[in-house]
Amino acid sequence: VQLQASGGGYVQPGGSLRLSCSASGFTSDYYAIAWFRQAPGKEREWVSCLSRADGNFYYADSVKGRFAISNGDIRGTASLQMKSLEFDDTAVYYCAARPGFCSGYIPESQWNYWGTGTLVTVSS
Repeated sequence: VQLQASGGGYVQPGGSLRLSCSASGFTSDYYAIAWFRQAPGKEREWVSCLSRADGNFYYADSVKGRFAISNGDIRGTASLQMKSLEFDDTAVYYCAARPGFCSGYIPESQWNYWGTGTLVTVSS
């Protein structure tokens, strides 16, 4: 399975961006996709995850109410719509995938597949 994240860029505080994740190689809907991010000088943190099969999704408290994760129409695709962006949202965003479901936070070590990151910079 190979993943690719895209959609990062520069945005002013309060603005919006939509990130996309494309995962090739899944042959069924039995998988989950997550977004993590790593801000400069900080550890990577979990942002959100989504189970393809049942559509359940979860968010970190820091993004709840501002970010929305969704399945794409095509198997292996997902999006992260980010609104009301803040300076603290500046980070490299990664998408990850694993067989099965997500039911909330799952540590990095338990995500089998990772894509290259996409940089989101929130700056005035």
